[in-house]
Amino acid sequence: MVAQNGKDLLIKLDMTGDGQFETAAGLRASRISFNAESVDVTSLESQGGWRELLAGAGVKTASISGSGVFKDATTDERARQIFFDGETPDFQVIIPNFGTVEGPFQVTSIEYAGSHNGEATYELSLSSAGQLTFTADA
Repeated sequence: MVAQNGKDLLIKLDMTGDGQFETAAGLRASRISFNAESVDVTSLESQGGWRELLAGAGVKTASISGSGVFKDATTDERARQIFFDGETPDFQVIIPNFGTVEGPFQVTSIEYAGSHNGEATYELSLSSAGQLTFTADA
């Protein structure tokens, strides 16, 4: 894979609950991470005393974070609504020249900041709230 522009890693949120995705406006930085818990099944019979893990077990999670500046009242308002209503709508993360991750996420944190001589900024954190799908780029 060749180098990609960071601005092409997009976080999109479902605006209406019917699959109408829009890019979260004003993001300057975004990140997605995937994690899987391991289940240790090591016993006295484990070969050579090496740890053994149970394949396919454990909890898989994904987290999304982003930070940026206010640019679009519509997506800003939707993110706030999701947080305060405790919703878990679908989000999409577009990973350039790799694919799209889609599924339900909960907004776990919204932070607002600003200084008297600068722009107002926000930070957004999300945690997966169900099964995610991955669609590879063609």
